[in-house]
Amino acid sequence: MKFLKIILILFISLTTLVKADSKKNIIENLNEGGKLIFIRHAYAPGGGDPDNFNINDCSTQRNLSESGRIQSKKIGKFFRENRIKIKNVYSSEWCRCKETASIAFKNFETKSFLNSFFSLKFAQNKNSQMIDFEKFLLDWDQKTNLIFVTHYVVISEILDYPSSSGEIVISNKNFKIIDTLEIEH
Repeated sequence: MKFLKIILILFISLTTLVKADSKKNIIENLNEGGKLIFIRHAYAPGGGDPDNFNINDCSTQRNLSESGRIQSKKIGKFFRENRIKIKNVYSSEWCRCKETASIAFKNFETKSFLNSFFSLKFAQNKNSQMIDFEKFLLDWDQKTNLIFVTHYVVISEILDYPSSSGEIVISNKNFKIIDTLEIEH
């Protein structure tokens, strides 16, 4: 029994060290600059959008919960505390993305190529959005970090990665994932 307790303590200690080392690597990578940082909007209970969805009316959309707002604050705190330089923050036009960006970073600009295409209503936009995203990146100096607050389907389409709510996914210019960081909600 004593042996099992020692093993458990060692496992917990090693896991904590690995997490700390991984976070250090993320910060070092981001401080180098030239990264694309994708953030899935913070926690908004449910899935997809209601049938009466209106992009100009947040009351018709799935929105952040209080824990999603707290998660958004934690996202911003991570970037501020680690002094990670960001050139610009871009957000989907969906209210849950704009609220995540606003709480975490204050200043942001919306881009329609970051909008969700999950529902049938918007599925036909996927290809043109991806083309617009690639065109947008042609003007990027590749020295600065760019942040994109967006949706699961957009991150999945670009990076082939299943992100969680509030997760930070870092890639290089070739869309190769460098690292990820899950922020609790």
